[in-house]
Amino acid sequence: MENFNVMASGLLFPEGPVALADGSVALVEIQRETVSRVAPDGAVSVIAQVGGGPNGLAMGPDGAFYICNNGGFLFQTIAGFNRTRAGIHPHYTSGRIERLDPVSGELKTLYDRCGDFPLCGPNDLVFDHTGGFYFTDFGKNRARDRDHAGLYYARADGSMIREVAYPLTTANGVGLSPDDSVVYVSETETGRLWAFDLEEPGRARKHPHPSPHGGRLVCGLPGYQRFDSLAVDAYGNICVATLVTGCITVITPGGDVLRQVVFPDPMVTNICFGGADLKTAYITLSGTGQLVSMDWPEAGLRLPYT
Repeated sequence: MENFNVMASGLLFPEGPVALADGSVALVEIQRETVSRVAPDGAVSVIAQVGGGPNGLAMGPDGAFYICNNGGFLFQTIAGFNRTRAGIHPHYTSGRIERLDPVSGELKTLYDRCGDFPLCGPNDLVFDHTGGFYFTDFGKNRARDRDHAGLYYARADGSMIREVAYPLTTANGVGLSPDDSVVYVSETETGRLWAFDLEEPGRARKHPHPSPHGGRLVCGLPGYQRFDSLAVDAYGNICVATLVTGCITVITPGGDVLRQVVFPDPMVTNICFGGADLKTAYITLSGTGQLVSMDWPEAGLRLPYT
């Protein structure tokens, strides 16, 4: 078990951490249905009550927060840990991408569909250096069936959205290589990490059969290990939050597992990097409702707009 500091406890299924310049961390609390802020001293405040299921968070080129809202989850406690469960939230209307103005508090839905197809459960997003963003749609799990998942690309001004890859299986985390030439997607139930080689922003060069969607397989883990969200470090390694095992799995672009950093929570859901040298990792432990921080041996990749 690694050494880490607990920054905040009592969070209601935290996800989507974003390290801010003042040392605080913005994140979503899916069960609380908020975008929240954890101050350096651990104080938690609500930035906005957004409703539904805020699942992913990123800072955009205009200084606003962009939210993947899955529309709402159901929750359960198993063996003392908070978890999501299959089924549709009673107030679910749609999945959506939202823009939150942190100054005025204005919340605006940018996208709730791609063409003729509604968004079901947007999960995670990452901005590129041109001002567009990639996001995953996990879909919804019901008692007897689940949606296909997808990878999408959109502009921050609400003017364009396009499908990059479909169908995926429970697409969750998404991140970009340091040169924006590859977008990585983690699948939860398969425990697989996929790479999509980009011809231009929002367009992938599809790999042929047997790829199910044009991506190339980077890595799959043995045993019952499930992938959640991810971040990329400055060397291009992909740091994937790993459920059940309760760790961050560090994977090279070539697919080698460098190490697993284990925590006392099977619901390790996300990671981001901050601090002056980007060597502080902030990690959400959703089963216990904690945000923790720790020294990380490699610097994280500097995101375009944070």
